[in-house]
Amino acid sequence: MTQLHDLTALEQAAAVRAKEVSPTELVEHALRRIDAFDADLGAFVTVTPERARAAASAAEARLREGGELPPFLGVPTAIKDLNNTAGVRTTFGSAALADFVPAVDDAVVTRLAAAGTISVGKTNTPEFGFPCYTDNELVGPARCPWDPSRLAGGSSGGAAVAVAAGFVPFAQGSDGGGSVRIPASINGLVGIKPTRGRISNAPYGSEVTGLGTSGPLARTVRDAAAMLDAMAGPEIGDPFWAPPLPPGESFLGWADREPGRLRIGRYTESAVPGTDLDPEVGEAFDDAARLLEGLGHTVEDVPAGLLDPAVLPSFERAWALGATTLPVPADRVDRLRPLTRWMRDRGLALSARDAMQAMFALRQFSRQFLQATAGFDVLLAPVLTMTPRPIGWFGLDGEGGPDFERQKRYAAFTALFNATGQPAVSVPLHWTADDLPVGTMLVGRPADEATLVSLSAQLEVARPWARRHPAVWAMSG
Repeated sequence: MTQLHDLTALEQAAAVRAKEVSPTELVEHALRRIDAFDADLGAFVTVTPERARAAASAAEARLREGGELPPFLGVPTAIKDLNNTAGVRTTFGSAALADFVPAVDDAVVTRLAAAGTISVGKTNTPEFGFPCYTDNELVGPARCPWDPSRLAGGSSGGAAVAVAAGFVPFAQGSDGGGSVRIPASINGLVGIKPTRGRISNAPYGSEVTGLGTSGPLARTVRDAAAMLDAMAGPEIGDPFWAPPLPPGESFLGWADREPGRLRIGRYTESAVPGTDLDPEVGEAFDDAARLLEGLGHTVEDVPAGLLDPAVLPSFERAWALGATTLPVPADRVDRLRPLTRWMRDRGLALSARDAMQAMFALRQFSRQFLQATAGFDVLLAPVLTMTPRPIGWFGLDGEGGPDFERQKRYAAFTALFNATGQPAVSVPLHWTADDLPVGTMLVGRPADEATLVSLSAQLEVARPWARRHPAVWAMSG
């Protein structure tokens, strides 16, 4: 029997328009599932049932009034707890800000509401989004629904769990070093990191480094593309503006177009020394290459030696700079987790010259890398070096610096494309013998999410994944 959460976001939107289901029914279904199952999974920091119900009632009134309707009227979603939501607690995953309630929405929150979506709460994130796994002092870890003894990834781990467990059909995440693609890979989802400037970071955000951007997490390429359409677009004053699609085009439209024959480069060079792929991850990567070749694409190795040794330390310095301006009162700094304090101390120790040289080095490298790979339509790369990690794994060598070193070895490929600003997507093409998802990363030319969406949709047709679910999916809330 089909349940409401079996419907994709686009299917839920169509059902609302056809009056086959009401926004209230969709919201209540989502809230029941969260109430029944989230205590064991850790997808949410804050659930907002009354606000969601009020929004559902407003959506029903708008439906009765008729006229032009937004694309996702009445469809439940969730907002990552790194994003400001006016009147709703926003903790940034930190005990130091456990009671903070912003007065404004981030631009991406406003855009998703304008598209008709209804947020049911704020999803779990690690403290200020720094780790590539999700755990904090507020609600604990976000757990992979495929195996709750393992971490769901980060920093959009809660968003990914909410989608993979069937709480909401899609969710907003953000990605400054892999934070959409990593949990997408771990949880068997589609996750898109858009090109720099595609989605506004207004009114705050990481404009200084240019590393971070919001992005969608969904079960299907079409849902992810449609959510990207809803979130995309600049705000006045943004420092980066990606060129819009031509008039009349949409990313959802590109999901229904054939990509043509593409030249795809296999990329396995990491800036992290001594990086090796676990056998199951290597198998997934090789399998993806064979699948692409079987679809008629040309797949060849990207020449080695493109990474300057200065890239990794420069990225680490830029990453640490983000910790120097955390909105934490001085009398609450001691509430920060060891990793955050270590990162903050590292950033504060940088001189102005160190910081500027790091940013300059990243910009120079990005230009050279983009020029060297310009002959490829798409790059194929691993998302992670290992299968999903057990809870507690990252702290086995110690907190702070040792934790960070384990993260570097685990997520050795994603941050490169935050530095270059290229769009990238994780698609769930592979599951291990013990039923753990392993994502594959596709990277596009700057501002060319369209090709990535088209290619990802082709892969989804060739190897459908959307009806493959963890055990919690079939449980009734």
